[in-house]
Amino acid sequence: MGIYPALLTPFKENGDIDFDMFKKNLLAQLDAGVHGLVLAGSLGEASTLSTAEKYELLKFAKETVGDDYPVILNIAEQATSEAIAIAKQAEKIGADGLMLLPPMRYKADARETVAYFKAVALNTSLPIMIYNNPVDYGIFVTLDMFAELAEVPNIQAVKESSRDLTNITRMINRFGDRFKILGGVDPISLESLMIGADGLVAGLVDAYPKETVAMYNCVKSGNYEEAVKIYRWFMPLLELDIHPKLVQYIKLAATDEGISNEYVRGPRLPLEGEERARILKVIADGKANKPDVSELLSLGE
Repeated sequence: MGIYPALLTPFKENGDIDFDMFKKNLLAQLDAGVHGLVLAGSLGEASTLSTAEKYELLKFAKETVGDDYPVILNIAEQATSEAIAIAKQAEKIGADGLMLLPPMRYKADARETVAYFKAVALNTSLPIMIYNNPVDYGIFVTLDMFAELAEVPNIQAVKESSRDLTNITRMINRFGDRFKILGGVDPISLESLMIGADGLVAGLVDAYPKETVAMYNCVKSGNYEEAVKIYRWFMPLLELDIHPKLVQYIKLAATDEGISNEYVRGPRLPLEGEERARILKVIADGKANKPDVSELLSLGE
């Protein structure tokens, strides 16, 4: 699978989507060698985007990257009918896949969650990645639930964000290669890859695409020593991904790299004061010690 950035959605000061900056970041990801793109996820501020804006982002991304890179649209809805409608329209527009969260707001039980996932999957031919994130969304997709989902051929992958590394091994032990597994928690990204994850849906890749791809390439080529060096440098930055303000933090880091801006949509507000200074110091310390990974980017070719 590889590295799939959960792309930021840059905005203008007036709140409109900044498609020029979106393209700049997108092209930086492609230049680093990422393997696909995820749109309108948590980092993409999905909760503040209209459905029409999500379709605009999808159309723009597909026009920019063509057929060379899979573009995955995230679906995070309250109603099953709305999730199905978005899945159908995304397929018409040209999405290559869908990332599917459990129902929003209502804490569905296991039976309801499985029925929701199946209903969406059975109304599209697109491959689907289940987003398993009980920490942030309150619903844990268990192995028994995945056993039921395995009956649906186009449910093919999981973004594993339970923060329990052993869950990756449990998935592999029970299902073999039935599901592709992508690590979804940046601070345990290297561990996820080392124990068998097929890739990452990553956050700090939005600011540091080359370093993320290089770490992945090192693992896949067996150069574990170099992978660990990158990871140890990366760690203070990766921890920006596991905070309620991850959007502001990662946008600030990407802005420092010249591939985003700080604008967010309410209720989020740009960082200020001590908090902004603290995050800027983490970013500055990382930049001062950034490794040269240029020779490691070709490992994946």
